[in-house]
Amino acid sequence: MTGPTVEQAITRAHQEEWARLVAGLTRRFGDLDVAEEATAEAFVAAAERWPRDGVPPSPGGWLATTAARKAIDRLRRESQRDAKHQAALIVRDDTPPDPTGPVEDDRLRLIFTCCHPALASEARVALTLRLLGGLTVAEIAHAFLVSETTMARRITRAKAKIKAARIPYRVPSADDVRERLAGVLAVVYLVFNEGYLASEGDDAVRVDLTDEAIRLGRLLRTLLPNHGEVTGLLALMLLTDARRPARVSRTGELVTLDEQDRGAWDRALVAEGRALIRERVEAVAAGGDPPGRYQMQAAINAVHMDAPSARDTDWSTIAALYGRLVLLDPSPIVRLNRAVAVAEVDGPGVGLAEVDRLAKVLDGYHAFHAARADLLRRLGRGGESRAAYDRAIGLAGNPAERAYLTRRRDQLAG
Repeated sequence: MTGPTVEQAITRAHQEEWARLVAGLTRRFGDLDVAEEATAEAFVAAAERWPRDGVPPSPGGWLATTAARKAIDRLRRESQRDAKHQAALIVRDDTPPDPTGPVEDDRLRLIFTCCHPALASEARVALTLRLLGGLTVAEIAHAFLVSETTMARRITRAKAKIKAARIPYRVPSADDVRERLAGVLAVVYLVFNEGYLASEGDDAVRVDLTDEAIRLGRLLRTLLPNHGEVTGLLALMLLTDARRPARVSRTGELVTLDEQDRGAWDRALVAEGRALIRERVEAVAAGGDPPGRYQMQAAINAVHMDAPSARDTDWSTIAALYGRLVLLDPSPIVRLNRAVAVAEVDGPGVGLAEVDRLAKVLDGYHAFHAARADLLRRLGRGGESRAAYDRAIGLAGNPAERAYLTRRRDQLAG
């Protein structure tokens, strides 16, 4: 087998098996460090052996067996007493434990473990993205808008905290699920976003991550079918993913919502997402809890997708929905999105004034400069627009997005 083919097999196995291996080893050995390092060592072994011996018939099975052996070897090396004896016992008993709680999927169990309340909120999300999503530290840092060094320290501290506090890997109770749900939803959504427009690498979209996030979203909805935010997040991901076929052009350039071929959208996903939103509207009307941030974002997406064309978009409703969302989530990125909607209603000058208020906190975020560039272009301020496009291009990690921004910059007069 040729080198590139083996490389592709390893890449695909990493995308499909990483989370399953880490979660399964964590259940079996009860140690996050052991699970992650043994999984990583298994992939190193694959990179060494598969080019020589060929890709095995079952790559996932080969990796699982190798990772388990690596974990046992580490435990034996680290202790001549209890851990060694425990490892020897584990070798003879591969039967999965009986389910004792509401979460039956190893990967979801691991998410809830990483989202333990003893950890800071950002650490929970970052650690789970690393262990479950298999995202690199650089990708996670991009999602959090912090430096790679800062994120590496955060993940290391989180793992040390789990070990020091002796936080167990166990099936969470119903109370645990509700207590940690906000962190779990944040994890799933960040995994989805990283897949929908990858921050690094040559691929504009990482379908493995978007599909995994939606799969986890469906499992969460099965677990908590009446929870509004669980339903809202799933609806949001489905409506967003429905646009994926129209998201990147044949030449590899990002296609923004206003330029997309709406006929290429996945109608089945659109219908499913809209049905979930209708379900939540009816539940709220019947006296249920008011909508949270994911339900509001899903509603905003639905308004966009209800318009037969970009010029028919009901921007007044979208701006009003963003106004309500800011009350729930006053983060700079939500405020940036609201400013873009305000610009469509009240004009680019008003929108730019709102965008510029976020300059200090969002200076390292490419979408901030892209929004400024577009508003400056509409105001006829070509030189300033070009500079803003240059800044956005320099910060954008996705090749499709860089291609789009470059084209827009090059279309400026002069």
